[in-house]
Amino acid sequence: MPEGDDHVSTRRRWLPPLVVFALVIALWYAVTYVLLTPDRRFLLPPPDAVVRVGLLDPDNRGELLAGLLLSGQVALLGLAAAAVIGIAFAIAMAQASWLERSLHPYLVILQTIPILAMVPLFGFWFGFGFFTRVLVCMLIALFPIVTNTLFGLRSVDEAHHDLFTLQRSGRPARLWKLQLPAALPHVFTGLRVSAGLSVIGAVVGDFFFRQGEPGIGTLIDLYRSRLQSEQLFAAVGLSSLLGLAVFLGFGALARRVTSWHTAARDSAG
Repeated sequence: MPEGDDHVSTRRRWLPPLVVFALVIALWYAVTYVLLTPDRRFLLPPPDAVVRVGLLDPDNRGELLAGLLLSGQVALLGLAAAAVIGIAFAIAMAQASWLERSLHPYLVILQTIPILAMVPLFGFWFGFGFFTRVLVCMLIALFPIVTNTLFGLRSVDEAHHDLFTLQRSGRPARLWKLQLPAALPHVFTGLRVSAGLSVIGAVVGDFFFRQGEPGIGTLIDLYRSRLQSEQLFAAVGLSSLLGLAVFLGFGALARRVTSWHTAARDSAG
């Protein structure tokens, strides 16, 4: 692609979101200074106050970043555990239909149970420490990974299966060389969905975990009770950026892995 066309494509990709962001900031200022009286502006402090008090103040910034780091660790570990367990479950269910019939109803039940409502029980059973936080995130993130991976494993073209049958390939070779590569886009779709869910689980789960170092969700609840609106908005913004960063990270990884697989498949063909 010519360099000029590349710049045009970049502008088209980033200009609309930047315009929307500028409009949101302008609307935010308008609501703060036009619709709210000075004694009610704590309900929606202006963006510059949020940045100045919540992020530029060293004490507040240190507290927020420490909470964000803890919640980020919980979310990533929970997502990693969900990925390992979910992909293993999907592979086992794809290899044995009786296992899918046995486990799939309980996976659906797991998805329909309000996990956050179960957090107090998990706390009674396992304590309210770091392990239980990771467990909550894992359970929230598990279902999309299992279903998307299973769909990908089952979506291989029958003609390709017939080719492996003619080559007398066993199940391990068929799984490793055919089903898993074909399922990669679906696996990463499940990971991207679960990435956002794991961050939500880490942040919302913090409302129940009062022991140990506070996560970003604990700080949000603390700022709410103290009516510290600037710190509250800064904490909400940072938690949103955490979810966005994890989602975009898996999106970039998916593009790299799936493009490599597509190129390898095309060269082989």
